[in-house]
Amino acid sequence: MAVQVQTDAAVTTLTLDTPHNRNALSAVLVEELTAGLDAATENPDVRAIVLTHTGGTFCAGADLSEAGGSIEGRTSQMLGLLRAILETPKPVVGKIDGHVRAGGMGLVGACDIVVAGPQATFALTEARLGLAPSIVSLTLLPRMSPRAASRYFLTGEKFGAHEAEAIGLISEASTDPEATVGDLLDALRKGSPQGLAESKRLTTASILASFDALGTDLSDRSANLFASEEAREGMMAFLQKRPPRWVSVEH
Repeated sequence: MAVQVQTDAAVTTLTLDTPHNRNALSAVLVEELTAGLDAATENPDVRAIVLTHTGGTFCAGADLSEAGGSIEGRTSQMLGLLRAILETPKPVVGKIDGHVRAGGMGLVGACDIVVAGPQATFALTEARLGLAPSIVSLTLLPRMSPRAASRYFLTGEKFGAHEAEAIGLISEASTDPEATVGDLLDALRKGSPQGLAESKRLTTASILASFDALGTDLSDRSANLFASEEAREGMMAFLQKRPPRWVSVEH
């Protein structure tokens, strides 16, 4: 199993559990995560969903080593996963204490509430691979401050939980994310199913509208980038642990 599912005390916890590839967004992981969200949505006893991880990485983004399947199919699958997080009427709480990269950032943006611990780091590394944060921009741009988005979309710099909180990417930087999320879940358990669903609908409506308006185009653009010569060079360089050929000499 790529995603561990546990339901207890009105909360379903979905744990990304493929540490061998740093919880990369393989087809199997995306499929199982989507199925877990669907099951929690259908369970009338569940009030909230926690999205978390094993190991030192929350999610490394796309699984660049995965073969098989069409690029268009993978981008469409990712678009569907982010929409599923937003559309579930249950609040989704991200509990992160590890590294988040590229496509994994889209999951963070899609969550309703995100708590990150001291080991969390964040980076949008797509531009360094000949790609762009195309699909994940749908969930990130509504959360991040415009200046921060301009900087981190372009530079690929790494930043920590406190910076992520300051720019609006996460809800809270915590020295004890387990305790902080526990307090949040206690608060969510007091909400009625209808009250939680309708309140969430208010906060996600504009984001989902952008999915309707731009999702197909951004998915197509992402697929075209993945199929490009520059991206093939960038991904090969990443797998071979070498600089891609376009990297300028540092001064």
